[in-house]
Amino acid sequence: MIFSRSWKKRKLRSGGHLSSLSFQPGSDERGLTPLSFELERNLHILRNIFADCTDVLFHDFWISGGRRAILIYINGTANQEELNQQVLTPLLEGRRRSAGSPLFHGIIPVASGSEIGTIEETVRHVMDGNPVILTDGENTATSVGLTKWETRSVEEPIAESVVRGPREGFVETVDINTSLLRKRLRTPLLKMKSYKLGSISHTEVVIAYLQGVAEKALVDEVEKRLHSIRIDGVLDSGDLEELLQDNPYSPFPQLLSTERPDIACSQLLEGRVVILVEGSPIAVVAPTTFYSFLQSPEDYYERYFFGTVIRWLRYLFLFIALLGPSFYVAIVSFHQEMIPTALLLTMANSRELVPFPALLEALLMEITFEALREAGVRLPKQVGAAVSIVGALVIGQAAIEAGLVSSPMVMVVAITGIASFIIPHYTLGVAIRILRFPIMLLSGIFGIMGLMLGLLMLLTHLFTLRSFGVPYLSPLAPLNLQELSDVMARVPLWMTDASVDEHRGKNTGRDQEPDTT
Repeated sequence: MIFSRSWKKRKLRSGGHLSSLSFQPGSDERGLTPLSFELERNLHILRNIFADCTDVLFHDFWISGGRRAILIYINGTANQEELNQQVLTPLLEGRRRSAGSPLFHGIIPVASGSEIGTIEETVRHVMDGNPVILTDGENTATSVGLTKWETRSVEEPIAESVVRGPREGFVETVDINTSLLRKRLRTPLLKMKSYKLGSISHTEVVIAYLQGVAEKALVDEVEKRLHSIRIDGVLDSGDLEELLQDNPYSPFPQLLSTERPDIACSQLLEGRVVILVEGSPIAVVAPTTFYSFLQSPEDYYERYFFGTVIRWLRYLFLFIALLGPSFYVAIVSFHQEMIPTALLLTMANSRELVPFPALLEALLMEITFEALREAGVRLPKQVGAAVSIVGALVIGQAAIEAGLVSSPMVMVVAITGIASFIIPHYTLGVAIRILRFPIMLLSGIFGIMGLMLGLLMLLTHLFTLRSFGVPYLSPLAPLNLQELSDVMARVPLWMTDASVDEHRGKNTGRDQEPDTT
């Protein structure tokens, strides 16, 4: 049986929590249990904590001076070869160290080691994949940075593929994702802050921003919302996206999600904050606007006139995807006088044997098309596309021959489906697909007036929607002509970069002397 996460949360809170690891009365002012000088005492506590964890290994060995030591690590998360060469071998060889110096200084040739002094820190380092060494007679432990998690190699993003542009995509390891950002923005102004979210999962979350470019108020607001999250586990960036958005009841995405490092870097250069989550290949960008979901990175990698034409095409097909079936239902049901006579006769002939009204016919075809689309997504890649396309053709033709739907309706639904595929971002496409149905119902009941009523209600919601305090329809509402130029068209880069403008102005002639300054 599969239980909801809320059920898990209630059960765990009622039974016991990983945050309460203080088994000894001698806790410090922070409520943490310090390590004891007696190794057996520390082992007793740690073995109780890791009871029934067969993957947590306790390796017992002796070091110089006849002292006993314990190496604790998780099988499969530590680099076994490096652990033997850089940790166990130097310790077993009995190299001496200066009195009072940490264990890893002068003995263990590992750069990323650290000294820890509490039971809770020991457990956390072990859970993070770092081997920990405890020694008899010392009240500190040594965490050795030899983590080796299994990771996926950097590959091309599947959901955001482009003809021209970088082929690298984020992976499930946050350290690799931050390095992909550093690779493109090699400046100390790129700041990254790490947090641990989830009282059980302790998922690492990193926020990245450019100091001096991103507003400090925005960074503070992101940190404030992250600190206010109380959840047992963060398994994907989608969990954070739902918890961080301004309006949880809106169907529209209020944070931009991307698996492309080049898009994340472009958002950083525009003053936004990028949020990376351990275990998720999707980065979340805050804040965002409605028009960001209609832009593709390829708009800026191709020539500017090509990017402008494609952008206009997206806006056109966005309206078709949202209002196409609704407009057809309203015209056929209430406003036949708006249809040319020849076309009206053709449509009447096609609908002569159809037993359903236009609204029911449209709902039947749209629901069938959405079901086929979801089936194509869930099926294996080799057969998914074929099933969705062939299934739509076969069912559509069979429905026409059976007299259940008319040919114009099948054509309208097919064009609407194609239009929804043109939207670059999946999350906005899902919102448009959902909103298509209530507008269709209003159009089937009230005609064009119902369509306009649904559109006005939708625009009113968009005008009031915010993303981290930024108006969702900006720079159109409120109007900002300077920023609006890059929304309606793809502005050439040489018109937006002042340094390029100055360079072009200085070097307009072939015989002009170069500027040696």
